[in-house]
Amino acid sequence: MIKTGTVEERPQGRGAHKISLLNRRTASIGGVSDVISFDISAVLLETELGMLQIKGADLHVNRLSLEKGEIDLEGRIDSIQYSEVSDLKKSGESLLNRLFR
Repeated sequence: MIKTGTVEERPQGRGAHKISLLNRRTASIGGVSDVISFDISAVLLETELGMLQIKGADLHVNRLSLEKGEIDLEGRIDSIQYSEVSDLKKSGESLLNRLFR
């Protein structure tokens, strides 16, 4: 924990990842370190706990803050799938090829 003035900051480490899903229409995701790709049918995120792929229809980003590691999505969410970054790098295939098979 780092104290700066009266504000206490807690560094986000491994495990500081949270998904909140409401009625398969809106999602708030924390612990996001990068947005790899995005379109109206799929979002690929790098999170504190691995790669996260969200598939659906009419997906839109309402809010994105990589500084805070947060993203808010809206649309029809059909699936949420995790994969390990290290597993994808070991195989020799590109990350996107393996995830979008």
